[in-house]
Amino acid sequence: MNAPSKTAPKIVKSETEWRQQLTPAQYHVTREHGTERAFTGPYWNEKTAGQYNCVCCGTPLFSSATKFDSGTGWPSFYAPLAGDAVSEHVDGAFFMRRTEVRCASCDAHLGHVFPDGPKPTGQRYCMNGTALTFEPKPGK
Repeated sequence: MNAPSKTAPKIVKSETEWRQQLTPAQYHVTREHGTERAFTGPYWNEKTAGQYNCVCCGTPLFSSATKFDSGTGWPSFYAPLAGDAVSEHVDGAFFMRRTEVRCASCDAHLGHVFPDGPKPTGQRYCMNGTALTFEPKPGK
């Protein structure tokens, strides 16, 4: 599957359809904008080469080539696979101003992006592992 283009149709499902497809934890994180506790979700310590996809729709989102250990307990990346794979939204919850990251195809909440990441982008896409699936690189 290729990263979505700006003209790709949005994936829209009812709350019931999402609940049937996802585990309770996946639903909470992706559809209710929840957050898994640090160091408890999948992939925060994954070091295998591969690709991270949206748990809701399968859209490719991040490559292990851009993953780094941020020390936060969540999978962190310095860039998405494609510029239009994710969308960014202002998040003013909990009296903070943050930038929420969602899957551009299905609007699943993935996590947040912060301006304290490594070069070359300086960005830290801090994602909930529960919002992702992992596809190891063939032969790994």
